[in-house]
Amino acid sequence: MNVSLRAVVDADLPLFYEHQADAVGAAMVGGPSRDREAFMAHWAKTSADPAAVRRTIVFEGRAAGYVGRFERAGVTEIPEVCYWLGKEVWGKGVASAALALFLREEKIRPLWARVAKRNPASLRVLQKCGFEIAHEGEYAAASGEKIAEFVLKLES
Repeated sequence: MNVSLRAVVDADLPLFYEHQADAVGAAMVGGPSRDREAFMAHWAKTSADPAAVRRTIVFEGRAAGYVGRFERAGVTEIPEVCYWLGKEVWGKGVASAALALFLREEKIRPLWARVAKRNPASLRVLQKCGFEIAHEGEYAAASGEKIAEFVLKLES
């Protein structure tokens, strides 16, 4: 599989914005999507955080999404992984390959992940990469909807 990671560049952001604006993808994580201005402001703020690490996922020579690590300052202050891909590459193994590459680069352990229970494909990606369900919970989406989730942990 032709998947690699590289540093995020500003030219990637419009693609990332379009990915999160997709109604199907947003619904899987509990949407709603941010508008362009809010997305760019959020990306700038989180990218300025020294605890955040982000990489662009490249599939077949083109940017396909991103993968990274961040901390929910003031909430958990533990390192979590995140990723988002455009639906044009869903079901092709790109997320699993990209996360596996990222985990070779990212040495912090334990590492955590959260996934909405209504997103079984993402749960499979995390489990393929060694994450195990630590507990279940819920979070309030921006819409106010309560989203049931799995919280996963990667020990080594």
